[in-house]
Amino acid sequence: MNKTRRNLLKSIALTPFVLNTNKLIAFSKDAKPAPNRLQYSINAYSFNSELRSGEMTFFDMMEFCAEIGMDAVDLTGYYFSSYPQIPENKALFALKRKALDLGLDIAWTGVRNNFVTPDVNSRNSDIELIKNWLDASSKLGASIMRVFTGRNKSEEFTKDEIKKWLVKDYKTCADFGEQYGVIVGLQNHDEFLFTSDEIIDIIKRVNSDWFGLVLDCGSLPSSNTYEEMEKLAPYANYWFVKEHVKTKDSTKVPADLKRIAKIIKNSNFQGYVSFESLQEGNTKEIIKDMFSTFKSAL
Repeated sequence: MNKTRRNLLKSIALTPFVLNTNKLIAFSKDAKPAPNRLQYSINAYSFNSELRSGEMTFFDMMEFCAEIGMDAVDLTGYYFSSYPQIPENKALFALKRKALDLGLDIAWTGVRNNFVTPDVNSRNSDIELIKNWLDASSKLGASIMRVFTGRNKSEEFTKDEIKKWLVKDYKTCADFGEQYGVIVGLQNHDEFLFTSDEIIDIIKRVNSDWFGLVLDCGSLPSSNTYEEMEKLAPYANYWFVKEHVKTKDSTKVPADLKRIAKIIKNSNFQGYVSFESLQEGNTKEIIKDMFSTFKSAL
């Protein structure tokens, strides 16, 4: 290499690279909001009897999801044979690898817990359960883990008193969620919190980026369930669509899936919508029909 060329290359290497930030700023200001980027999943409870009997495995469920064009699966903790203990890494990573092969996400996991019981030892045990499954969720690559409130049958405490320890326990779990990089998602489940206002109040009191809402459309007993959904929509980290909604007295009536789809779309939600069927019959065909009906509204 001659001296002239060496000097030229040296001068280029030492010349500072100047980024035209004015163009980037202008582009950012002019950029349009992203369209709805919904992703679709199936909740394992749809196949409750099949998974418990051994007729179906998580691997079978994943293949079905991929076959009908879903994007993800929800792998509920209590269908693992080790539950309440977390599975060995080998079992978790085999599921993770299967999901990769099929082009799926493992978006969600969930456990059973009761944070409204007066039994402090029981609540502390459930906190430990949640902590352990947040670890397992992180290993699976799940972004959110479902928790419940639980049911309270005690007459010794007022509802406001119970909410205080409910919030305290959720705060503890949210701290663990931050540690493992998994959002702790409260699923409203028609057990202790029955209205959108109650649910929003708890979310605000926990006040953590690592605590959110799994919005269960089928568990909002109300004279106008769809208005309740609209109020909760800005807080939803995950949508959970069933084939029914509940009236004020908790009677189940068929859900208007197209109306739910429009509520989700109008809220500019960008994440996962999960489907769950509780009907008798061919679950796969029911899920396919729910999925098709929902998407037709978009």
